Amino acid sequence: MKRLVSALVAVALIGSLAGCNKKATSASTKKIGIAKIVQHVALDDVERGIIDVINESGIKAEYDLQNANGDVNTAAQIANKYKDERVDLAVGIATPVALALANAIKDIPVVFGTVTDPLSAGLVTTLDHGEGNVTGMSDYVDTGAHLAFFQEVTGIKTLGYIYTSNEANSISSLDLVEKACAHLGLRLVPQAITNSSEVKAAAEAIVDRVDGIYLTTDNTVFSALAALVQVFGNAKKPIFSADVTGAQAGGILMASGFNYYKAGRATGEMCVQILNGASPADLPVRFMTEPSDSDLLLDLDAAKNCGITFSNELLAQANMIFENGALTTK
Repeated sequence: MKRLVSALVAVALIGSLAGCNKKATSASTKKIGIAKIVQHVALDDVERGIIDVINESGIKAEYDLQNANGDVNTAAQIANKYKDERVDLAVGIATPVALALANAIKDIPVVFGTVTDPLSAGLVTTLDHGEGNVTGMSDYVDTGAHLAFFQEVTGIKTLGYIYTSNEANSISSLDLVEKACAHLGLRLVPQAITNSSEVKAAAEAIVDRVDGIYLTTDNTVFSALAALVQVFGNAKKPIFSADVTGAQAGGILMASGFNYYKAGRATGEMCVQILNGASPADLPVRFMTEPSDSDLLLDLDAAKNCGITFSNELLAQANMIFENGALTTK
């Protein structure tokens, strides 16, 4: 009998230790929520860059990947889900999702990715450091330099611009475009939308009134990019994009901007710092400023369609060339 009792105690003890080891393993695995406002190539690249860096750091993590499908109410639901499930870190890709996370979550680190103007969005009050539990990476680009470049190459006098009227990031970008156009003497023809289903109609509404169109990093517009490219392609009007990723399928005359996978990696590096104990409040907002972070794509097919010729000097500067329906990377 004594032997039986001893055996049962030993089995119970082993089971208890196994349970403790299981809990310890579980506790060492970080749960990370990553949400994006819509699914398109650029934001997918950001997500992939974040995950790659975290995995490469040696941190054990499981990911809860969510897509708000362009709906701010869905973004709020995702934020509450992350809050209720007590993720170790919540990442919001694009302004509406980042705002939803920051508004709902106050005691868990929140990192934003590809937010053009985190100050105007209210995510932080300074770029020098984070705000409480919130910090992240901005995808700000020099709009004035882009439009001057577009004007120089194409000779446009009237510029089209489609923006999402209910997104803070897009409103901030509109302000930058207006100021740049005023400085360059370009007449601006803006067209507001509220969701991606309106992009084609918006493009059709302005295409005959403009010489070309400029695309900033507006996720709603880019989620319906193919429709816009078709409208302007049929009209033989040039497109300049601040998002190179979206231009790699063809149809966009020129695209200049930073590499979104690298932007994701930059965001992932901030996540690793926080998961290793850094406070979001101590981390400044990060920008992509190195020349190696940026790409220049020239589309020779689109140029031919629009009757535009690129100089040899400009062709030499591009690290991506689209010609005969295929992309070549230098």
